[in-house]
Amino acid sequence: PEERLSLADPEWSDIHVVTGALKLFFRELPEPLVPYRLFDPFIEATHPLHPPRVTEGGAGLDGALGDPPIPTLHLPRVMERADVNRMTRQNIGIVFGPTLLRPEREPGSLAAGMAQQNQAVELLLAHFDRVFPA
Repeated sequence: PEERLSLADPEWSDIHVVTGALKLFFRELPEPLVPYRLFDPFIEATHPLHPPRVTEGGAGLDGALGDPPIPTLHLPRVMERADVNRMTRQNIGIVFGPTLLRPEREPGSLAAGMAQQNQAVELLLAHFDRVFPA
């Protein structure tokens, strides 16, 4: 039987519990939200010498990810309330970057890789409607 949860229960009142559960959900996926095969293209799209290739009409990263997992659909809504929750695109990139986008094998330098992952998630969020076409 399916277990039902109520976000009205006191155990969910701490936002850190909710974000921790969401991060755990993404971390436990068999493959991250951005599939391993697209890790390099997303990282390359953040390179300052190459403008992001997120364009209308299917070129670049447009539609590359197909349908997003349901929890991901709420990230743009979370950003809309940044004045209250302080979850700007950059902050969401920092919090969720390493769980939404990660290499298949661990890189040599974790710090450098995390910065690029954060930027790639910011790029994904900036162009959410084009990367995840409705």
